[in-house]
Amino acid sequence: MEQDQPATPVDGEGTVTRSREPAFNLPQGLTFVLLFLVAIHATRTYVLPETLDQEVILNFAFLPARYTIPLGEQGLVWLWTPVTYSFLHGSWEHLIFNIFWMVAFGAPVVRRIGVARLAVFWCLSAAAAVALHVVFHWGEMAVVVGASGVVSGLMGAAARFVFSPSGRISRQFAHLNRRLSLAETLTNRSVLVFTGIWFLTNSLIGLGLFSMGGAGSVAWEAHIGGFLFGFFLFGWFDPRD
Repeated sequence: MEQDQPATPVDGEGTVTRSREPAFNLPQGLTFVLLFLVAIHATRTYVLPETLDQEVILNFAFLPARYTIPLGEQGLVWLWTPVTYSFLHGSWEHLIFNIFWMVAFGAPVVRRIGVARLAVFWCLSAAAAVALHVVFHWGEMAVVVGASGVVSGLMGAAARFVFSPSGRISRQFAHLNRRLSLAETLTNRSVLVFTGIWFLTNSLIGLGLFSMGGAGSVAWEAHIGGFLFGFFLFGWFDPRD
C-alpha cells in the first residue's frame, strides 16, 4: 500500500521549493521522557545534598546483592528497583549518550506504539535488561543505573520495522512500515548488518574496550537483555500488523 507523501511547497510565483525535514521532530511522549530524565539528574546533581542522593541510589538503583537476602527480611525496594534504576544516571555524559540513541531509535518506536504502550515497554525492557545482568553478576554489590537497557530494547524493537525493503530508513515515515516477521527479520541484510555491528560493539565493551572504566563500568549484559526483549517481543506492543 502506498504511503501519502507531504505535498511539495510552491511559492507565490509558482516556483517549486524544497522543504527540509526538521532536524528534531520528536513525539511529545518521548520529549517528556527525555525532559524527565534530565530533571532527575539535574536535581540529583545540583539540588540534593550528597547524603540524600546516596539515599536515592540506595532506594532506587538496582543492586544484584539485594536478591541474595530473603525478600521477607527487607522492604519493598527489591520490587521497584528493576525499573527505577533506568531513570538514574551516573553522569551527564552517561545521560547524554543515552538521550542521543533514544532520539535516534526511540522516536519511530514511540510514534508507532504511543505513550501508554511505551510506559509498559519501558518497565518490562528495563526489568528484562537487569534480569540478564543479574544472571552473570549474582550477589554482587555493584550498583546499576541508566536507561541503556531500555535504549537497547528500543533498538531491538526498531530493527523489526524501520528498515525498508531497500534497506534505507526514513526518519519521518519509518513507523508506518510493516513489521517484519522473525523469519523476514533474520534474512533481511540491513537488519543482519545492524544487529551484527550492535552485538560486536557490545562484545568489545564486555572485553573492556569503548569504556573509560573497563568492562566492569558498563552493564553490557543488560544491554543484550534489553535488545533481545525488544527484538523478539515487540509484537506484544505493536498495534500495526
